[in-house]
Amino acid sequence: MRMYDLIMKKRNGGTLSREEIEYMIAEYTAEHIPDYQMSAMMMAIYFQGMSAEETVALTMAMAHSGDMMDLSGISGVKVDKHSTGGVGDKTSIALTPMVAACGVKIAKMSGRGLGHTGGTIDKLESFAGFTTGIDAGHFVRQVNEIGVSIMGQTADIAPADKKLYALRDVTATVDNMSLIASSIMSKKLASGADAIVLDVKTGSGAFMKKEQDAFALAKEMVTLGNMAGRKTIAVVSDMDQPLGRAVGNALEVMEAIATLRGEGPEDFTRLCMTLGTYMLVAGGAASDEEEARARLNRVIEDGSALKKLAEFVEAQGGNPAAVYDTALLPAASIVEDIDSVQDGYVCHIDCDEIGICSLLLGGGRETKESVIDLSVGLVLHKKVGDAVRTGEALATIYANDRNKLNAAKERFLRAYHFADDPVAADSLIKGIVRE
Repeated sequence: MRMYDLIMKKRNGGTLSREEIEYMIAEYTAEHIPDYQMSAMMMAIYFQGMSAEETVALTMAMAHSGDMMDLSGISGVKVDKHSTGGVGDKTSIALTPMVAACGVKIAKMSGRGLGHTGGTIDKLESFAGFTTGIDAGHFVRQVNEIGVSIMGQTADIAPADKKLYALRDVTATVDNMSLIASSIMSKKLASGADAIVLDVKTGSGAFMKKEQDAFALAKEMVTLGNMAGRKTIAVVSDMDQPLGRAVGNALEVMEAIATLRGEGPEDFTRLCMTLGTYMLVAGGAASDEEEARARLNRVIEDGSALKKLAEFVEAQGGNPAAVYDTALLPAASIVEDIDSVQDGYVCHIDCDEIGICSLLLGGGRETKESVIDLSVGLVLHKKVGDAVRTGEALATIYANDRNKLNAAKERFLRAYHFADDPVAADSLIKGIVRE
């Protein structure tokens, strides 16, 4: 085969065979195909699209481009969860111990964040000593013993996706449904879980701004997962305002802990319950959604979900005492309220802008080399639909640098929009996509 011929075939609207796609990915991963030819292919795919069969072939080729995690040493059904990300999305920290406390095995690989706030791994490092730098043997043993482990994604998991994404990022070919779906699902399939529950975000703080695009992506990923033999379900959820109230690493950990105590924000709790319901059903721990919800409520009420978080933190070197005493988590030196400068009802929040406020405070990464300040961030007191009076606190800001605080505060106030009459917030759960 010649890459030139494959580029021309796709450029002219042809359909690539499984063998052609496997050749292309294998040779590119081995650096036998140059970036300029793969860039041409990505642009051809961007304009011509891919069939369902091509997308499946691309996903599986990328999944098999490196190591495939072998989780056969873990007893029972292994369930994974993936979120397309957003502002204040600390779901894994509360959700995984809830589900594990119900008896479903969670063997999850996560990454660090590049952008607004840290990723799941960064947030978990708010627990002093916590590490995701564990080997496969520790990972498997821990899941068998306590039901949950989260390890860092290794360079050997779907290396083709890493190379392709970096290329797409600089050639304006990221925004293609098949390429997005195959990128996400290749890593999930390589991670070895038996079932996958996806949280696909939509709104101003999400990658998919339009609801119809979020549903299209959800359907594509569910199809890919099921065609690969993994039971896959997607929840499409709102990200037109921050999830919960906390934005910032340690602050989000505190909110996740409060949720496991039954004291979390209503929207965040509802999302955890929804995702957890489908994880329990997919994992065979509940026969239907009603039973799943009852089980999840029970592990929060009896404290076993909170205890599971402490066990998980301790098993990976963290201080479990911080689960029960959040004063042990990183704390900012400056804490101030941000007051409203007008009366009205909150009608819209520029979600991405709130994320950037956290970034300005030091809570996120602008480059891979950036060092995150785990203690900084914001806690929102007013969200869409809430009434506000002049001088009333919209949020509390946590900072360690006065100049950064002032820059974030100014940006925060511009992100809030008000109406004279009452408004209703958008529904949190937009829909469920199954096979």
